Amino acid sequence: MISVKRPVLLSMLLGVAFGMSLSDAQAASRLVQRGKYLVSIIPCTDCHTPGSFLGHPDMTRYLGGSEVGFMVPGLGVFYAPNLTPDKDTGLGNWTLRQIATAITTGVRPDGRKLAPPMPVDSFHNLTRYDALAIAAYLKTLPPVKNKVPGPFGPTQKPTSFVYQVLPPDKYMPAPPPGSPPPAPPAAATPPAATTPPAAAAPTLTVAPASPPPAAPAPAK
Repeated sequence: MISVKRPVLLSMLLGVAFGMSLSDAQAASRLVQRGKYLVSIIPCTDCHTPGSFLGHPDMTRYLGGSEVGFMVPGLGVFYAPNLTPDKDTGLGNWTLRQIATAITTGVRPDGRKLAPPMPVDSFHNLTRYDALAIAAYLKTLPPVKNKVPGPFGPTQKPTSFVYQVLPPDKYMPAPPPGSPPPAPPAAATPPAATTPPAAAAPTLTVAPASPPPAAPAPAK
C-alpha cells in the first residue's frame, strides 16, 4: 500500500477538483513537497512559530506567528506574522503569486514593505519555482487563528516580548529554570551631602591691665 502524506494528498485532490489532469495534480504535489523541503531548511519556524524564541516552539500552531518582536533601531518593533492560510489573521486571502512576490521582493499585496528582519536580500536569490513552491506548501497548512502584535513605531510601547541587542553593561543573565527571577539592580545612591566645617569663632584676647604709673617723689 502506498502511503501519501497529507500535503501531497491535499494538493492532488485540489488539483483534480479544479479540473487538473492527474499529471498536473502530480506536478502540483511535487511543488508542495519542494516547498515543504525549503521551509524546513530555511527554516521559517525559527521566527514564525509561537514559542520558538522562548525555547518551546508550539508545533500545534506551526508557523502561526510569533509573540516575540524584533527591535529595529529607528523603525520600531516588528513581529513575525502568521503564515498559515487563516483568512482573518494569516495568508488565507493571498494568492500564490502574492506570497511568492512578498518572499522575494519584500513587498506585500497592499504595497507595504516587510520589516528588515525578513531576509529578503537572501530570498531574492530563490528561483520563481522555489518561491511558488514555498507559497504552495504554506497554503496546505492547517489554519491557525493568531493575530500577532504590532507593528509598533519607534515611539510606541510594544505589548509583547521584544528581541533586542543590548550592550554588555545592560545585560542581565537569565536565572536557571525554576529559580526566582533576579532582583532588579539597586538604584545608584547619590553621594551624601557634606557639610562644610563651621568657621571657628573669633577669639578675643584681653591683655592684663598695666599697673598705674608710680606717683612722682615730693621735691626736697
